[in-house]
Amino acid sequence: MSTYEVRRSAVIPASAEEIFPLVNSFHEWTAWSPWENVDPGMSRRYFGADAGVGAGYEWSGNRKAGSGTMEIVESVPAREVKVRLQFTKPFKALNPTSFTFTPAPGGTEVMWRMTGENKGAAKLFALFMNMDKLVGSDFERGLKSLASAVAAKKS
Repeated sequence: MSTYEVRRSAVIPASAEEIFPLVNSFHEWTAWSPWENVDPGMSRRYFGADAGVGAGYEWSGNRKAGSGTMEIVESVPAREVKVRLQFTKPFKALNPTSFTFTPAPGGTEVMWRMTGENKGAAKLFALFMNMDKLVGSDFERGLKSLASAVAAKKS
């Protein structure tokens, strides 16, 4: 089975305690997610807890946004958030995703990592598209937006 991993990191000039709440609650993702404006008419539904383990988010949008759900499955304050990311469109895929927060000179290194398997329609898609190239730039944009969102909360 063919697998892939996409990972990006950035040092954000803030403490992990300041950054963590913006990742640990899907309600906060609207301020920084790189996919938030892909489809202005996208429908969103939050379910479960407001933050931390059990917090969930469901979206459905145009062809570019697709549809799926995310649920926080592990949350260690100021250290790590693990998300079960399930796509239903444009094809079905399960992509475990994690965010880790590590002290670094000048702030906190935030590592955003997603893994997956190329099977079914995703396997065919992988023949023509490299997931790292496809999603990596989104992660980079998201980390920059996360840094801006943290700075806005601090001011």
